[in-house]
Amino acid sequence: MRLLLIEDDDAVADAIVSAMTERGHDVARAQDAREGAGMADQGGHDVLVVDRMLPGQDGLDLVLALRERGDRTPALMLTALGSVADRVAGLKGGADDYLVKPFSMDELEARVEALARRTGASPAQLTIGDLVLDRLARTVHRGTTRITLMPREFQLLELLMLSSPSVVTRTMLLEQVWHFRFDPGTNLVESHVSRLRSKIDRGGDPQIIHTVRGEGYVALAR
Repeated sequence: MRLLLIEDDDAVADAIVSAMTERGHDVARAQDAREGAGMADQGGHDVLVVDRMLPGQDGLDLVLALRERGDRTPALMLTALGSVADRVAGLKGGADDYLVKPFSMDELEARVEALARRTGASPAQLTIGDLVLDRLARTVHRGTTRITLMPREFQLLELLMLSSPSVVTRTMLLEQVWHFRFDPGTNLVESHVSRLRSKIDRGGDPQIIHTVRGEGYVALAR
């Protein structure tokens, strides 16, 4: 994946470039909005990773300017501004996702991979082991057995299968399944995953839905 990182803080930029390069991604870096705009205009990037607090221009204004020029490359905003109002402003202003500093490199990678997948053609049928989810018919089968899921359970499973083999964090589930931009402070995710697992993995071999302690959940046949 080709990433364009627009970040003026050398320490933050070096850490991101190093971590994403080690994970197999190609990262180009711009130090300010002007340089970033020029590199973005050249095209060829899968995802833009843009710091909100750039010298001379708000990173959000940069993304909005790119959108007005017809650039639809997915953009992830990095920021220390973590209030709900800030996140809402970022998403309404043209950003596709919003990650508050400090963050883990694993979550950054998961989010940019999720953004990149949105721009490609997603398959109508998802398969992991003998588990098959049909996105058009809205059906789920484990082998020859049809599994009945509630709408949220279907969305949850669909996201896990689309993201496989990457881990999906609790925050990502709250944002993409429930559309929460804040943590409600309940066991909402855990209870839904538990119910989904009881339906998907009941009597099935191998187990499909796994908890990755301290990170989130992943769908894998193992």
